[in-house]
Amino acid sequence: MATATEAVRAGSSGADARILVRRLGFTRYDETYAAMQRFNQARGANTRDEVWLTEHPPVYTVGVSGRPEHFPRAGAAACIPVKRIDRGGQITYHGPGQAIGYVLLDLVRGDMKVRELVTRLEQAVIDLLAAYNVHAVRRPGAPGVYVGDAKIAALGLRVRRGCCYHGIALNVDMDLSPFHAIDPCGYPGLAVTQCRALGIEDAFESISEQLGQSIVNRIE
Repeated sequence: MATATEAVRAGSSGADARILVRRLGFTRYDETYAAMQRFNQARGANTRDEVWLTEHPPVYTVGVSGRPEHFPRAGAAACIPVKRIDRGGQITYHGPGQAIGYVLLDLVRGDMKVRELVTRLEQAVIDLLAAYNVHAVRRPGAPGVYVGDAKIAALGLRVRRGCCYHGIALNVDMDLSPFHAIDPCGYPGLAVTQCRALGIEDAFESISEQLGQSIVNRIE
């Protein structure tokens, strides 16, 4: 498993595109989170926007408005760390088989509001799933992407100095049981689903790549 710094140095492509896509592979959450913060802190007016594609070992992350009542129930998923971070939202789960697209964008330069970016990221996943004849939707007031009554993609962002980081996580082919120990995104009883359960059998790497391209298509 590469460190985030090693992955960011090695995992780039799209040298001629306005947005640089970096394929980081399997990275530790703490290191990737710190790398995003460093990138945001160091960037200047001419720093290129980037999308990082990655996958993490099991971890719960809790946004700035996270409340303890939504945390893992006593005795449930005790071996999975819980990390408080600086994105918006409540608690969610990341783990192997989940494709994550982190977006590191200058919103001021792109003349884009946060709500518009949220809509575009949701649409990127909706577009991806539509290519497999899966009908997905967004829900007013509940960021993310849903298929029927189940959530398939969670979304959270942090904006600092007019620039954002964090992004969107798409459940592809993973163990969903850690979601059952929490109130996903702060919603008790919220069902979760994934691409494999919907009959999408393409390899994880292929879907991760499609996620990256779909994000770029929507935000470029």
